[in-house]
Amino acid sequence: MSTTDKGKESAEGSLSSCSTAIDSRQQPAPLMSRYESQKRRDWNTFGQYLKNQNPPVSLSQCNCTHVLEFLRYLDQFGKTKVHLYGCVFFGKPDLPAPCTCPLRQAWGSLDALIGRLRAAYEEHGGSPERNPFGSGAIRVYLREVKEAQAKARGIPYRKKKKKKSTSTGNKVAGGDVS
Repeated sequence: MSTTDKGKESAEGSLSSCSTAIDSRQQPAPLMSRYESQKRRDWNTFGQYLKNQNPPVSLSQCNCTHVLEFLRYLDQFGKTKVHLYGCVFFGKPDLPAPCTCPLRQAWGSLDALIGRLRAAYEEHGGSPERNPFGSGAIRVYLREVKEAQAKARGIPYRKKKKKKSTSTGNKVAGGDVS
């Protein structure tokens, strides 16, 4: 074997090992669903919020009061205009002009956030019975936010009516088929 053949062999060997390394890096890692990635991000954000408290709060010490404070803290990053009672636009769904009322987190966003954090708490070893995200105080707070935002917008939230299911398929527009 000549020196050029040896050079080719070593170059080919290094190329094949290089391509193996590239192939292994290109293997896609299992992707998380959008829900799972949001849940992880929300859990990390809540954990960071607890660490930033003075004094820091551990997850084992966390209760519904901390969760309520966290939800109120998030209001400063909201994008939903919620008119105050004295505002001329209070109760009106369309804004003809700008006003100085605060931006808040939308009720639906808070509700979804609590659902994700409730699931994350249990996935991280918390017991369902002691889950601060599932407490009655949180449900009351969310209901109050929902009602206040509905009044401020002038659009009432209505429960969706359940569709009646018919047990027999023998009905016709005019009545029963005999």
